[in-house]
Amino acid sequence: MRQFIRTISHKLLIALVVLISFSFLLAGCSTVPVTGRSQLNLMSPGQEMQLGLTSFEETKKQVPISKDAGVHAMVQRVGQRIAAVAGKDMPDAKWEFVVFESKDANAFCLPGGKVGVYTGILPITKDEAGLATVIGHEIAHAVARHGGERMSQAMVIQTGGSLLGAGLANTDPRWQAVARLAYGVGTKVGAELPHSRAQESEADHIGLIYMTRAGYAPEAAVEFWKRFGEFNRQRGSDTPGFLRTHPLDEVRVKQLEGWIPEAKAKAKSPAR
Repeated sequence: MRQFIRTISHKLLIALVVLISFSFLLAGCSTVPVTGRSQLNLMSPGQEMQLGLTSFEETKKQVPISKDAGVHAMVQRVGQRIAAVAGKDMPDAKWEFVVFESKDANAFCLPGGKVGVYTGILPITKDEAGLATVIGHEIAHAVARHGGERMSQAMVIQTGGSLLGAGLANTDPRWQAVARLAYGVGTKVGAELPHSRAQESEADHIGLIYMTRAGYAPEAAVEFWKRFGEFNRQRGSDTPGFLRTHPLDEVRVKQLEGWIPEAKAKAKSPAR
């Protein structure tokens, strides 16, 4: 039994080494604007944009669009101000801002500059500065190409799983199942979820700089996330931090407070 476990461990290690090596070889293929972080992204900007445009058209068919002219005007006003400072980092964007009638407290920006804001988030944003926090964060996700990066990571993890399966093809099926389970849990908790939280923090960081350059007070972002944290507490969210796709609300607030001086400094200097 010990020899068998050592064999599995050895083959699992080989698979992971190949996977990690593959990731590092490609990690420098793209750089995130503003933060300068190197990222693994196997998708071209054109592929991402086409997926974004198609998805947005489908969303407009499936989710009712708000008929509140005042809300639309506010979203357009704030969105265009953020887009004006983010545009240099996503020059091919075809900007569009739509308000969807939904109780979901959410918003999104798809590759290509397609922004959707759900009416359910508006009681939490409260004002234009709060809305700028949300739109800046979502546009930052698109600018940083987080969607393509996430799909690329999934492709690499799938490749690692295939390599692991091939390496264990001649072993006991029961131990194959154990190894696959260990690999699945390990990559989820050790790679996918931490990476998702890191992307959310990066979007907070970039979005804070965008909203500040657009003329909104960065302190408003801190106040928004405090309100959103209270919203989450009222819903009774108690998922442990290491199993979350997003950072804990108190972590986001602390990070944003630390980035405010940088955002103000960059707002005074020419955008690069």
